[in-house]
Amino acid sequence: MIGSGSIARAHSNAFHQVARFFDVPFEVSTKVVCARDQGKLEAFADRWGWLEKALEWQSVIERNDIDVVDIAVPNAMHAPIAVAAARAGKIIFCEKPLAVSLDEAAQMTTAVASVPNLVWFNYRRVPAIALAKRWIEEGRLGEIFHFRGYYFNQSGVDPAKGKTWRYRKSEAGSGAIGDLLSHLLDCARYLIGYVAEVSAMTHTFTPNREVDDAVLVMARFANGSLGSFEASRFGVGRRNGLGFEIYAAKGNLAFDLEDMDRLEFFDANDPPPLQASRNLLVTGPDHPYSSNFWKPGHLIGYEHTFIATLGDFLSALAEGKEFHPNFQDGLEVQKLIASVEASAGSGLWTKT
Repeated sequence: MIGSGSIARAHSNAFHQVARFFDVPFEVSTKVVCARDQGKLEAFADRWGWLEKALEWQSVIERNDIDVVDIAVPNAMHAPIAVAAARAGKIIFCEKPLAVSLDEAAQMTTAVASVPNLVWFNYRRVPAIALAKRWIEEGRLGEIFHFRGYYFNQSGVDPAKGKTWRYRKSEAGSGAIGDLLSHLLDCARYLIGYVAEVSAMTHTFTPNREVDDAVLVMARFANGSLGSFEASRFGVGRRNGLGFEIYAAKGNLAFDLEDMDRLEFFDANDPPPLQASRNLLVTGPDHPYSSNFWKPGHLIGYEHTFIATLGDFLSALAEGKEFHPNFQDGLEVQKLIASVEASAGSGLWTKT
């Protein structure tokens, strides 16, 4: 693994836990972790069970005893590492967004075409979101009219945050767009389908900040649905508030990550006197991943979404099946990001 920050902790936990929850035909060995700060690297490796440590990722990426390269570093480093790892024939995992630009994302996707790959859009594995996907595919909601998505946190209000890599354009590529909106766009593609056209605006609240603090998007889906997206690092009072509402011919769904085990469902087919929103606890029985984790009614958390992502990937790998979300999915999100940025710059509707 390349990186030793907070997201590397989530990945490390998944590597250690996956075989406890999923029947995967592989033994996962956390062989080498790479990072630039010697002190932080030592502490991270000791805490998270990495057998070896390296300050330079180039020194280990071609080793014969390394099968998987997991990229958990600032966005600007994704492309060079992924391309080098692909040339070495490694399985590649990469954090989102895939890259800092559409050109880099396209180069990465081409490079990994012959190796298994994964992008950590882990929210697809939230059981409530996976259940929403199942019901949409089953036709339970019928024709979808609206998708409204939002992602708010308050990280941008803290002046100290502005000194980190996520607020430097050279390292992050964008602000709330890449950090937050990318997750929303992937959820929308996963649940609703292809986004055909967008109209966007961005805003930076902090003077002289290099990247966007907030972004608003209107969208038209290829299937005729309408969409709206809001993402902001100035959502004071929200810590990790990703959510969506879906309105359709046969009912509606609503979800919020800060209450991630619940999905609200309104069934328009109920008799009028009984029509009301149901607040469903999506921890089983017969819910996505309920057989992998705890008994019905016992809550799961953020870390389980990474475990489920990895478990599904390893199962697909063993069966020779294509896994999603992969680099192609990451590229499609990057195309949407580029369209959002183009629209925000021109003030015009932009086709994706």
